Amino acid sequence: MEEKNMHKDTVVIHEGYDGSAHQGSLAVPLYQTSTFAFETAVQGGDRFSGVEAGNIYSRLGNPTVRVLEERMTALENGKGALAFGSGMAAVSTILVHLTKAGDHILCSRGIYGCTFGLLGLMNQKYNITHDLVRMGTEEEIERAIKPETVCIYIETPINPTMELVDLHAVVSVAKRRGLRVVVDNTFSSPYLQNPLDIGADFVLHSATKYINGHGDVIAGLLVGTDKEEMESIRMSVQKDFGGIISPFDAWLLIRGLKTLSVRMERHTSNAEKLIGYLKAQKLVEKVYYPFDVDNPQFEIAKRQMRAGGGIISFTIKGGKEGAQLFMDSLSLIKIAVSLGDAETLIQHPSTMTHSVVPEEERLQMGITDSLLRLSVGLEHADDLIADLKSAFAIMEVAITEQD
Repeated sequence: MEEKNMHKDTVVIHEGYDGSAHQGSLAVPLYQTSTFAFETAVQGGDRFSGVEAGNIYSRLGNPTVRVLEERMTALENGKGALAFGSGMAAVSTILVHLTKAGDHILCSRGIYGCTFGLLGLMNQKYNITHDLVRMGTEEEIERAIKPETVCIYIETPINPTMELVDLHAVVSVAKRRGLRVVVDNTFSSPYLQNPLDIGADFVLHSATKYINGHGDVIAGLLVGTDKEEMESIRMSVQKDFGGIISPFDAWLLIRGLKTLSVRMERHTSNAEKLIGYLKAQKLVEKVYYPFDVDNPQFEIAKRQMRAGGGIISFTIKGGKEGAQLFMDSLSLIKIAVSLGDAETLIQHPSTMTHSVVPEEERLQMGITDSLLRLSVGLEHADDLIADLKSAFAIMEVAITEQD
């Protein structure tokens, strides 16, 4: 069957691997080696010069890592992919590739805390500036572009507010102005959203999250629309900065990817069940979820996503103290800052993932002290609701006692 005719459910299991070339092994072999021997000195020279294809050194390429990269290329409908030792290694690599001293990056008004920190470092050291913009309309995007702007970097849904950026609007403006578009697709995974199909140039993931799905790997992935450019990035920024993935971590990601489709369906169905429950709670002020029919951006969500995914954000009464009391009152749901795991996780962005962002800018992003981010796992939804119900009951008692 041709790749273009295969559904993503099949691609995550089969793409990029032929067992006949590996003694019939059904599972992708783990090539846990740092270097590869050459048959002759001439072959070694030819491989380094690019005359002959083949393995050289695992910082430059590894058979296990290559399967992961080919599988991700197919999942995101790209032309090439690179695997990294962390999501931030992927972010820093693409931004270094696209910019030079004095350039400007236009960003969605909400970005991951460490991405925010990286942008600040690039500004401090290399005078590479950035602006955080709402990007509600094409006109708003146009107004924010400067003569030195070279790329548009966005998250959608945005971490942790779940605000959406209209990919069609961003791409439309970028094409007119000759700008590159980079999309952090971590929250959706390639199963629910494919920004390259809409016209983005690069898509990246913290593969630690849904790509892996089991909470035992730190990794990042970058997929692009130009094969030669991706190979150029491999042999320049990635090679020299050294932010590569280990073969074992790549092997774990390959294993995790096989269940991506069924996991995303369960994450989504569980989240949809929890949405209704949370919206009915008097201690919850507002719920943020892309496919909530009450979401003012619901139509945008339907245009660029297949489903809402497994992340819910909501504000709770009582501010910081109320949010912390609620988290401390949970037992099944764990307090942790990652997402996409089998376990349901909750975190407080203003004091955790986005604490590096100054308060004024954090509030402009919509990250208040009462905001909580819930990564809905694979447990039975009834058990998750029971845990939430118990925590709300504890909060109500505490509020009554204070009164």
